[in-house]
Amino acid sequence: MDFTRRSLLAGVALLAAPPLRAAQRDGPVIVVGAGAAGLAAAEVLRRAGHAFTLVEARGRIGGRAFTDASLGPDAAFDAGAQYIHWADRNPWRGIAEREKARIGADSGWARTLLIDGRPATEAERDARRAGFGTLTALLVPSGDDRSIRAAAQVGGAGAAQAAANLTRLSLGEEPERVSLADYDRLWSGEDLWVDGYGALVARHHADLPVRRETIVTGIDWSGAGVTVATSRGTLAGAAVIVTVPVGVLASGAIRFAPGLPPGTEAALAGLGMGAYTKIALRLDPARLDLKAVGDAVSVARRGERDLTLYFEMAPFGRPLAIANLGGDGARALCEAGEAAAIAEATDRLVQILGTEARGAVTGGRLAGWWTDPFARGGYSIARPGCAEARLGLRRPIADRVFLAGEALADGGAMTVGGATLDGARAAAAVLRVLAS
Repeated sequence: MDFTRRSLLAGVALLAAPPLRAAQRDGPVIVVGAGAAGLAAAEVLRRAGHAFTLVEARGRIGGRAFTDASLGPDAAFDAGAQYIHWADRNPWRGIAEREKARIGADSGWARTLLIDGRPATEAERDARRAGFGTLTALLVPSGDDRSIRAAAQVGGAGAAQAAANLTRLSLGEEPERVSLADYDRLWSGEDLWVDGYGALVARHHADLPVRRETIVTGIDWSGAGVTVATSRGTLAGAAVIVTVPVGVLASGAIRFAPGLPPGTEAALAGLGMGAYTKIALRLDPARLDLKAVGDAVSVARRGERDLTLYFEMAPFGRPLAIANLGGDGARALCEAGEAAAIAEATDRLVQILGTEARGAVTGGRLAGWWTDPFARGGYSIARPGCAEARLGLRRPIADRVFLAGEALADGGAMTVGGATLDGARAAAAVLRVLAS
């Protein structure tokens, strides 16, 4: 018999599960979380004619797909997801086309590179390009499911630096904490840049009934059905689909009774949350001509940490400069708070554009998912040696607790499209169980 890590986790879950009553077949399905996965699950249940209750801790829907208009309607920006990845198989491509969402062209490589506040030399730029070239050849999975950092080390300092830039600015995590095998499984294809991805998600699901500002604190699955404790009372149902991010699950913010089976806990321990972060600066176009400015990268040290900011300048022509960052430096900045984050981004922008840029900044917003209690990170990351953890979370618990979300989406992980597909998968699984 072929014993894989996945089958071993499933076996542990079965052997360790306490004796429980047979699953209840009638009653509503409780869906926890109105991000992309929860919304998709609710849509499947609604189409099937099955009763459901969808609860959401925030006062809005969409989760980490969120278009933030707090800096003004003309300066709205996607604080979370902004690309329809692998568009050839992503359900949001068709939705975006039908709803005539505005699609932009990716600006490609940044025109400007600053290192410690000064323009990079041509030799430094060449070295960074060479490092990425070397890294690309080294990112080949091996049987030991090593980290991206371990794979890059044999390529020297340039490849190691490229690995850090890759994982921090695309995953929000340090390279030593990222499974190369899992990274290699991510689906690839055309990426479409959406103007208002979060707004598109909210608009598409606007007619779904959602109990907002309802925080789930406990799930009891010891009976034939489930009982869900919330900040607005207790809900009872035949089953529950839990779509909160794995960072929230791992934090213990939701108490399970009985506790999650050892196999589920082991799979959950194999996943972490990256700290992909954005800092949006609103700019006065009368004081700064953003049309002449391309994207820029600013590299600097902050104490013991590298803090690299990638600036998107005037996305979709809006009066904004949006700094993208990740890894431990982003964590520290999120923990320092919004004022500190805006100050850091402003200082870096001044280094890029000159002193007049400081007076042009009229507002700012930190999209700090790392310190958001309902996210606890940007999106899920499989740790080295834990590439099977995503699929390990898919096994239903006693046919009444089902987990779903981007973290379980295998090759579609870390994306709105993956979360949507996985929410639909979980709802279909619930319906099969309840119909049996």
